[in-house]
Amino acid sequence: MQAKSKEQLDKVDAEVILKRLPERIQAALIARASEIEYPIEAVIEMAIASFLDTEALGFADCKPGRGQ
Repeated sequence: MQAKSKEQLDKVDAEVILKRLPERIQAALIARASEIEYPIEAVIEMAIASFLDTEALGFADCKPGRGQ
């Protein structure tokens, strides 16, 4: 059986990722989500995408290596 590809991180997966991060990073991501009034899953996705590609707004825009 082939796994279905998702375009965006869902809330359940975001919570799993969040719980595995150091507390200071969890707090920073939660604070940022609150500050910009975005769901935590969107903020985690943007954080990862911006790490991979400084010009990306989210995973859909991410082209690793382009932003270096």
